[in-house]
Amino acid sequence: MEAPAPSGHQSAAEPLARLPGFAQWALVLSLSALFFVIIELVGMPAAGLIGPMIAGVVAGAHGATIRVPRHVFAIAQGIIGVLIAGTIQPEILATIVADWPLFLAFTLSTLAASSYLGWQISRWRILPGSTAIWGAAPGAASVMVIMADAFGADFRLVAFMQYLRVMMVAAVAAITAAVLVPDAAGHVVEVDFLPVLRPVDFGLTLAVICIGAALGALLRLPSPYFMGVLILSLVLHFGAGLSFQLPPWLLLIGYACIGLSIGLNFTRPIVRHAARALPQVLGSIALLLGFCAGIGYVLSRTLGIDFLTAYLATSPGGMDSIAIIASASENVDMSFILAMQMARFLIVMIFGPVIARFLAKTAPE
Repeated sequence: MEAPAPSGHQSAAEPLARLPGFAQWALVLSLSALFFVIIELVGMPAAGLIGPMIAGVVAGAHGATIRVPRHVFAIAQGIIGVLIAGTIQPEILATIVADWPLFLAFTLSTLAASSYLGWQISRWRILPGSTAIWGAAPGAASVMVIMADAFGADFRLVAFMQYLRVMMVAAVAAITAAVLVPDAAGHVVEVDFLPVLRPVDFGLTLAVICIGAALGALLRLPSPYFMGVLILSLVLHFGAGLSFQLPPWLLLIGYACIGLSIGLNFTRPIVRHAARALPQVLGSIALLLGFCAGIGYVLSRTLGIDFLTAYLATSPGGMDSIAIIASASENVDMSFILAMQMARFLIVMIFGPVIARFLAKTAPE
């Protein structure tokens, strides 16, 4: 996920290109911290990733020549692999297996709607080929960006679509929860940022990240660093009963590295392209949100569950932020919400590359 550095002639005209590397890093890290605090204060999700990504976009558009080292980015992908593996719990899988036709039907309907919208965006030449299709995929945003890059899409524009949707989904879900369950809006989830480390579990986590990333590259897996760590984590967790410890500060470092990797590869022309596509992308996200709300309504009427549970279960992406909102709401079925979100994520992760390649063949580049 590294774009080539700008040519010397182009870089010389940009203000940041004239600064030494350490000064560029100092500026970018300061901006990352500033945007992180602002996003946290506003209450939007994924501040640890979106803040550095915005800082990277600002710096990249002004000629920054620094890049996140490849081995650091590989470790960051591995951290996300451990995170995703930790969310796949036996009870959630049992819920999916027990009602698999229901989960499959509603998950495929959301996937079909998002794929169609991505295909239309590429057909209208708003964004090229599989970039629009990956950008519209309703999975975990960071994973979709990593996988899109592995399959040849423009990860910068994919990230633009994915994280714009994450913010919109979280905002609409929070407003919906506040309207239906007024007390939820004032609930704050406390996070122990510096927990006491468990030496064995934390050491195992670091080992799995390094070994899994190396194995993924050796086996030539798609998204090798992420997939290698994810598969190894699942084998050790479910097969050997081992547990991991992923402290929030390490997760924040991983998010920041991925955000900076994305943002610093933006150039002024890419920023202009994203700005021109903004109205159409916003429209497609609004359509997808409306479609998923309709699915949630059908689900609530079919199963007799409350609408908030059904709506949060079918919200397209932002699984971590949906989980936080759900935990702040009373009388919702958390296991059902996480099971539906996880089922969609697994299906998108497995079938996403096939769907993207198939649709990209019929979409103009």
